[in-house]
Amino acid sequence: MTADNYGLLQYIRVIEDYPQEGISFKDITTLLKVPAAFERTVFELADHFRDAGVTCVCGLESRGFIFGAAVALELGVGFVPVRKHGKLPYKVISEEYTLEYGSNTLEMHIDAVNSEDKVLIIDDIIATGGSALAAVHLVERLGAKVAGLGVVMELAELKGRQLLEEYEVFSLIID
Repeated sequence: MTADNYGLLQYIRVIEDYPQEGISFKDITTLLKVPAAFERTVFELADHFRDAGVTCVCGLESRGFIFGAAVALELGVGFVPVRKHGKLPYKVISEEYTLEYGSNTLEMHIDAVNSEDKVLIIDDIIATGGSALAAVHLVERLGAKVAGLGVVMELAELKGRQLLEEYEVFSLIID
């Protein structure tokens, strides 16, 4: 059952067998090129957490950077990139995770957040939940509190939300 209360699913292209056979890749680049759809996405993600006391937004590489930076601007807070292994120039902490077609590592600078921060984690999609949970662990290891997680789309059949039961997860589209 698909839930699309914001009318955004029509802007997402599905590419079959990418990045490998059997995967249906949800391409958000088609949403980004429609200003009204992009603006609505950013506004709705930010608005859901507007009163949550968010002090910064973490965006997951790479599509989470696009939405996360825009949400941070909408909320008037800073933005912190959560990157794949080896991409950040300063001292980092790392967290390995599995995804639907392999594994990877996410990293954050060791001074990106601290115990005074309440962090909103933003990404384009929650699939198996591995990368989102890795980001949660990074934020918490640095002493910050997770205000919640916001995503454009959740792939419900992969049950990623189950890994994140302790946290508020807000999805604009559930597919």
